[in-house]
Amino acid sequence: MEIEIPAQHQAQQQGCEVKASAWHELPIAAARTLRRDPLLAVNFVLMVVGTACGPLLLRAYFVRGGNHKWLSSLLQTAGWPLLLLPLWVSFLSRRRRRQDTAVFLMTPRLLAASVVVGLMTGADNFLYAYSQAYLPVSTSSILISTQLAFTAAFALLLVRHRFTGSTVNAVVLLSVGTAMLGLDAGGDRPPGVSGPQYRAGFGMALGAAALYGLVLPVMELSQAWHAARAGAAALTYTLVVEMQVVIGLTATAFCAVGMLVNKDFQAIPGEARQFELGEAGYYLLLVGTAAVYQCFCLGTIGAIFYGSALLAGVIIAVLLPVTELLAVVFFHEHFSATKGIALGLSLWGLASYFYGEVLRTKAPDTEHQSSLCTDPDCEN
Repeated sequence: MEIEIPAQHQAQQQGCEVKASAWHELPIAAARTLRRDPLLAVNFVLMVVGTACGPLLLRAYFVRGGNHKWLSSLLQTAGWPLLLLPLWVSFLSRRRRRQDTAVFLMTPRLLAASVVVGLMTGADNFLYAYSQAYLPVSTSSILISTQLAFTAAFALLLVRHRFTGSTVNAVVLLSVGTAMLGLDAGGDRPPGVSGPQYRAGFGMALGAAALYGLVLPVMELSQAWHAARAGAAALTYTLVVEMQVVIGLTATAFCAVGMLVNKDFQAIPGEARQFELGEAGYYLLLVGTAAVYQCFCLGTIGAIFYGSALLAGVIIAVLLPVTELLAVVFFHEHFSATKGIALGLSLWGLASYFYGEVLRTKAPDTEHQSSLCTDPDCEN
């Protein structure tokens, strides 16, 4: 259960200064040795389930009579207790090898950083849930894909991840696709949604993409600081899952406060009785949504650890048209020519970005080593 990053990365961590701008290079060697691991396939299946089904279930809540945005926000991270089981198994495994092992591996600094990321995630959940209440899934999915452009911009500012020609091309294409949707705003407005509500959902979707684009570099920066500390624990799958537990718990608490202020908890029984799918269907939808989103979180963690962030991004990008198709089939959403062109531009931009990342990660190993380490002893 607890698989450590290969010894070459631990050697680099001891006696080397790990630069924040090069943190994303660390899983590359691990990916080469673990790519054939069956656990990678399992995590990608979890990602597929979460990416394809999560937005549909969240939209179904609003289409079938749900009306509480803070509740739908909470559902996106409420499944975090499911992660306690693999953490407990990992602890028992460590305890068999060493009796004095710690229950938690996180350092106070990493814990504080995870809490900050959790608060940001909770706010991002609300923005996304708000957009899902008023936008078709086919529109919100294209808007959310622009988080790649925001991620590139914030990564440049926070972790000095330089722009390449592919990155600039991707940002331009995603921006043009979003602008086309903006010009056609209202053309696919769902029944019962007013013009101001549609525009608010449109803005909230872009806000969610922007905030999530900030969350990823902040997580990268916090992990880089952890790796650069002398004597810091090796980055293991267990440690990464612990971070996700703290992020999920904090985000859920953030949304629960919003529900308390909005008196959503008192309104749940009445909403369940009036739900189109019945009371049992209402609670089943809530539980299913929480479980599906947790599948996405756990699958993404495992995919990045056992494979690479690039592969995880490719899976998400490939599933974008699948989500669009499922939205048209299940919700009978109107798919205009403008939306089709915007989708094509978004996929082109994503492909451009990932192509640039593939070229970058194929650079010689010596180049990677020189970018990760400033101590000559690291080459030995």
